[in-house]
Amino acid sequence: MCGRYAISRQPEELIEEFAITAGHIGRTLPADWNISPTKEIYVIRNNPDAKRELANLSWGLIAPWSKSTADAVKSQSSAINARTESVDSKPTFRSAFKYHRCLIPATGYYEWATELGKYPSKQPFYIHSKTEKTLAFAGIYSSWQDENGLTKESAALITRPAVDFLEMIHHRMPTFLPSDRWDFWLDHRNNNVEELRALLEFDNEAAGLTADPVSTLVNATRNNGPELIKPIELGEPQTLF
Repeated sequence: MCGRYAISRQPEELIEEFAITAGHIGRTLPADWNISPTKEIYVIRNNPDAKRELANLSWGLIAPWSKSTADAVKSQSSAINARTESVDSKPTFRSAFKYHRCLIPATGYYEWATELGKYPSKQPFYIHSKTEKTLAFAGIYSSWQDENGLTKESAALITRPAVDFLEMIHHRMPTFLPSDRWDFWLDHRNNNVEELRALLEFDNEAAGLTADPVSTLVNATRNNGPELIKPIELGEPQTLF
């Protein structure tokens, strides 16, 4: 799974990198090196005029059948990730997958080792592009109205089985979409489930990524800052690669 990630880009940087033509809808978010569920995040999506926009949503998809704000928050915490294997069939996600898809930008994400064998259990790793390019998670989003009629928009990222060296850290990883698939993914008119599922499958998903062991400071959501992504030494017997 992916339960924490980082984004330190400014809106103007994302607008340029993701070829956003409709601008930014929402407030500028501060750089965040420890994004946790229910926080406000950036997503890239198509607006009703089919123009790409940057928007602010809440992380964790609100179940459409939520009766109250309390129910909505509870549902978000268990719906931050959707699996590629079931995103088109799970009741919480299937409508969003078919009609409301987005990209979730990140400078990197964290994963805690549980299957490393000789490596420390629960050791956090920061996974990012070797060239510091912004990552584009495949995501979905939805809208929900609370008891007072206020619309709240939320999003979830899509995960897949881990590949290559990332399998040494955890059995799941985010699904990254290359730029040549963004247009089709974001287009609301595309709702053929098989074609959409095919977009999420390709070779060399881990190409261009690297994983750095980092301190356990990231374990506490109150901690935030660039020091969280600073690599640490694990010692000779625990070298990752």
